[in-house]
Amino acid sequence: MEYHVDAAPRHIPVALERVLELLEPVLGPDAQTQEPIMVDATTGLGGHTAAVLDRFPRARVVGLDRDPGAVEAARARLDRFGSRADIHHARYDQMAQVLDAVDIDHVDAVLFDLGVSSMQIDETERGFAYSKAAPLDMRMDTTSELTAEEVVNSYPQSELARILWEYGEERFARRIARQIVARRPLHTSTELVAAVEAGVPAANRRKGHPAMRTFQAIRIEV
Repeated sequence: MEYHVDAAPRHIPVALERVLELLEPVLGPDAQTQEPIMVDATTGLGGHTAAVLDRFPRARVVGLDRDPGAVEAARARLDRFGSRADIHHARYDQMAQVLDAVDIDHVDAVLFDLGVSSMQIDETERGFAYSKAAPLDMRMDTTSELTAEEVVNSYPQSELARILWEYGEERFARRIARQIVARRPLHTSTELVAAVEAGVPAANRRKGHPAMRTFQAIRIEV
């Protein structure tokens, strides 16, 4: 998935000023090191990193993101900072390996902004949103092999139920898993929503969208 670089500046991180205030002691003028280093563990389109590098001219940021399209857009957006912005296609649990690779043995701050971004949800073909008809993909990292379609069509019913219960805290996990298996093959988010709705009692469908927890669980699994 590619993101248009000119769209990046319009994405404003939430609570940005508060984040900068919290980082001030370790990245600002009173920082203990000459070149304080922050890891942006969820770089996205680079909004936080750009703000950090603008606010703290001595700082350097190592950025990580699972989404190749976001990495490409962030690199383009942050190009003006030169070597102060070093963006990598990697998960945040690979942070140690990335830091080793760039010969960094300490960091002064780590920033996490967790969750699916609105821009990813808006990309219909990613299949993150249960309110839009889309292929069952749900990959944050589009280079990964496992997709939501493979999960719903190949996992045993018992494993589907476990995922829905553990990752989505879905009380009707077994009923939904049974409906998913009965309706295979499923190829679109619309088909998955229909399976979920068939597994959730009518009286419980009024409390938010019935597919919300199922989609959350499958996103986590993928």
